[in-house]
Amino acid sequence: MPDKTLFEKIRDHEIPAVFVHEDESCVAFRDISPQAPVHILIVPRKPVPRVGLAEAGDAALLGHLLMTAAEVARREGVADSGYRLVINNGRDGGEAVPHLHVHLLGGRPLTWPPG
Repeated sequence: MPDKTLFEKIRDHEIPAVFVHEDESCVAFRDISPQAPVHILIVPRKPVPRVGLAEAGDAALLGHLLMTAAEVARREGVADSGYRLVINNGRDGGEAVPHLHVHLLGGRPLTWPPG
């Protein structure tokens, strides 16, 4: 069995994190290096390496990640003022951990392009 990714270890509570949501399909926790006042990662329990490698059978899971992000944004108080969802795919896309995850960023005005 291959080594667990960082996010699998966090998912399994082997590495501490500040969780804001957990359900049967995903976990959400605060980023340890936040890029905005609210910076939460929404991570599927299933280890999909990246969105570009998701399969047709993962469609419901991908939708669940987005719906969870919207719910977490409401709970974090950024739904009305606005927030950004980011999914990095591959090295040039900024992917640092090979486990699909959604960044939820908010709590301040965000510029475009991001940089």
